[in-house]
Amino acid sequence: MSELQFPSKILENAVNEFSRLPGIGRKTALRLALHILKQDKESVDSFANAITTLREEIKYCKNCYNLSDSDTCSICSNPRRDHSLVCLVENVRDVMAIENTHQYQGIYHVLGGLISPMDGTGPDDLTIAPLEEKLRKGEIKEIIFALSTTMEGDTTNFYLYRKFQSYPVKFTTIARGVAIGDELEYADEVTLGRSLIDRLPFDKNAL
Repeated sequence: MSELQFPSKILENAVNEFSRLPGIGRKTALRLALHILKQDKESVDSFANAITTLREEIKYCKNCYNLSDSDTCSICSNPRRDHSLVCLVENVRDVMAIENTHQYQGIYHVLGGLISPMDGTGPDDLTIAPLEEKLRKGEIKEIIFALSTTMEGDTTNFYLYRKFQSYPVKFTTIARGVAIGDELEYADEVTLGRSLIDRLPFDKNAL
């Protein structure tokens, strides 16, 4: 495939930046840049401001590590949620997927990844220590393992179960209505919701 030829260095720089985004190739980046050129100044300023605000002002919830506009997210600050029930997820997208089911009324803990030696990700790279601190304080009665049903997800589940099994807490896992090997965020809302409702006790034989 021949390299794109640009009549403007400014346009080329814009295309280069768009193509840094995941899933965006050079031709798609060019279409996006040309689309921006067709918009009025107010629309472009609003778009640019949204990106700048996202990068500079968004926070991570100090309690669960979900994305938030303030130090504590709207889920953790909601007194109607069951704060003794914690759903353990890999990332923010999984929180959004579960919330869209409208079937869960506990809170979350976002690990920020999965244990994956192949990718150089170990336990110390995840938010495990703050979760253990909650267990020490006796704040948690049940942990739901809602990680992706992949090798990395199962490895992380088992590691955490072994690490935390001395605490007086119930461990459950989402029912395997979510197919083996699936990323949680891609499960449909009905299947994911039912998997939460029909969650199973977790032990070393659950894998």
